[in-house]
Amino acid sequence: MKDLKELRALISLMDEPDVGLYAQVSRRIIDYGIEALPALEEAWERTLDDFLQQRLISIIHNIQQEHIYAELSNWGKFGSNDLLKGFMLVTRFQYPDLDLEKVTREVGRIAQEVWLELNNNLTALEKVKVVNHVLFDINKFSGNTSNIHSAENFYLKNLLDNRKGNSLSLGILYVMIAQSLKIPVYGVDLPKHFILAYLDEAHLNPEDEVLFYLNPFNKGAVFTRNEISLYIKQMNLEPDESYFRPCSNLAMIQRMINGLIDAYKLQHNTEKASELQHLLTSLDI
Repeated sequence: MKDLKELRALISLMDEPDVGLYAQVSRRIIDYGIEALPALEEAWERTLDDFLQQRLISIIHNIQQEHIYAELSNWGKFGSNDLLKGFMLVTRFQYPDLDLEKVTREVGRIAQEVWLELNNNLTALEKVKVVNHVLFDINKFSGNTSNIHSAENFYLKNLLDNRKGNSLSLGILYVMIAQSLKIPVYGVDLPKHFILAYLDEAHLNPEDEVLFYLNPFNKGAVFTRNEISLYIKQMNLEPDESYFRPCSNLAMIQRMINGLIDAYKLQHNTEKASELQHLLTSLDI
């Protein structure tokens, strides 16, 4: 733990009128990292000065964002097999106080509901039918068709609270649930639409045959490679084998951040778009 006395002394200088001196003070406080947050939050609660409160909020926000950046960079380099963690890190961009234990419990609860319905004799299609039933019929998850371009559709907190999301957030939840139960469902990075692939259980390498595809935005509807080919033609896209193949967890989280950048630009929220552009660089591996 760094010197708390010095930290409190620095916080007492937060009303410094000289912009240059204030910049030095704030940088020193930010260097403390998340250890500074309790003292900063306490200072924010004590003061009634709007100007001081705004400065404190700004520093708290900067520390939180730098911490998420470092954690996401670490996840990308060493822990991207943990998709839930990546999803929660992106969600914490908007909800820094996200209750990680509560989220983990809820995802685990849904996975357990699926597990209770499974048995070893089920075919691939029958397993998907079980997952679809638990996610979309019992737990009422669905695509948000009324506010399709909202940034809120990307965040795990909103998905769990409101049971509504976009193809990417629903798809990542589906992948997390399925893979936790050894069901070989993977994301497919199809332009402007995120879909899922069910791999042949005898061949779990990404280059091996896909049995069928799933549309998470349409309650896990099953379809074939032919539909993707038709979609590619309709979208006037250059054919690319990656549109048919599973993508990495890293690619899914990168796509999520890019989608959020586009969503905030549509909302004319250039500040958040810029912050996310910076966050995206944490995954430049």
